[in-house]
Amino acid sequence: MPQLTLAYNIKDPNSLGFFTAIIQFGFIVGTLFFAFLSIADRFKASKIFMICALLASFSNFALLYPGNSYWSITALRFTTGICLAGIYPIGIKIASDYFENGLGRALGFLVGTLVLGTAIPHFFSFIAFENSLLFVVGLTSTLSLLGGLLVGFGVPKGPFSKLGSKFQPKVIFNLFKNIELRKASFGYFGHMWELYTFWAFVPALLITYNTVNNNDFNISLWSFIIIVSGFFSCIIGGYISEIKSSIYVAKFSLWGSLICILLFPLMLKTTPLLFIVFMIIWGMFVIADSPQLSTLVAQAAPLANKGTAITLVNSLGFLITIFSIQILNLYTKDLTNYIPFLILAIGPIFGIFFLQKKTYKNSLKKSSL
Repeated sequence: MPQLTLAYNIKDPNSLGFFTAIIQFGFIVGTLFFAFLSIADRFKASKIFMICALLASFSNFALLYPGNSYWSITALRFTTGICLAGIYPIGIKIASDYFENGLGRALGFLVGTLVLGTAIPHFFSFIAFENSLLFVVGLTSTLSLLGGLLVGFGVPKGPFSKLGSKFQPKVIFNLFKNIELRKASFGYFGHMWELYTFWAFVPALLITYNTVNNNDFNISLWSFIIIVSGFFSCIIGGYISEIKSSIYVAKFSLWGSLICILLFPLMLKTTPLLFIVFMIIWGMFVIADSPQLSTLVAQAAPLANKGTAITLVNSLGFLITIFSIQILNLYTKDLTNYIPFLILAIGPIFGIFFLQKKTYKNSLKKSSL
């Protein structure tokens, strides 16, 4: 982000929050469009994934156009967000088409790779020599292109896929009449209030520690390590879900995240080693519940409308992230007090509350059953 704003002479101090939020907004618009037209349940998922990944690659690569301005970057970020609507929820749909049993473990691997992809740009920035903007944007755009082609031509229709659902706009209004789906979705919404805000502000949290303690953490390297730690927790959580249940992993992770949120201002006063260990633990808790909550949503959704349900829940979840990102963005210059973290804690508390409900019957079943 600093290189992007410098390259195009962007003076707005709130550009970090804005450019992040506009991607989320594009994703929301895209997923609502996909859900309204039931695209995920009417067309081959792998082809949708490929087309959207290719378009995302092109819109991302266009950030390197030398004539870009604040508003052209906004348009490109918005377009990339729309394209992501055909990648993340569609990827979950593809996985659920392959696994009737053990979906929690499968999505643990899938969301783990999402975390890896989220962290990789920070690593690219760390190893870049001079023009990190060209290096990061070029490599991430190329990976998006290659990923789209791999899925489009290398992933056939899953054995539990069901196509041919008609265009029925009223379906999206009826989905939340399903109590189990509603409770799983609300748990997911609480999780999303925290997740992308945490990821977006990991560099800011590290900078805050450096400033308070006159320290010199490498921001790109440690941002990569902290975020990528979630890759391992997603996979571990997937295996635990087969021993316990998806809801067990989800609730445990939400509790862990809540504790980390409340401890952060205190951890600013600790040693660098303890602080980094704490941030890595937070990075693991913040995402480990995601695949299990997605599993609960997929299991509760009607088979014929599974893709639409996943897409709609993702859309509403990302809508929530806009508010949490913008609220925390107001405190970017003063992350040493408790106020922004008490606000961030609303998410895990909300998620835990709904996952505790006794009426959530399927939540007690193991994801492997």
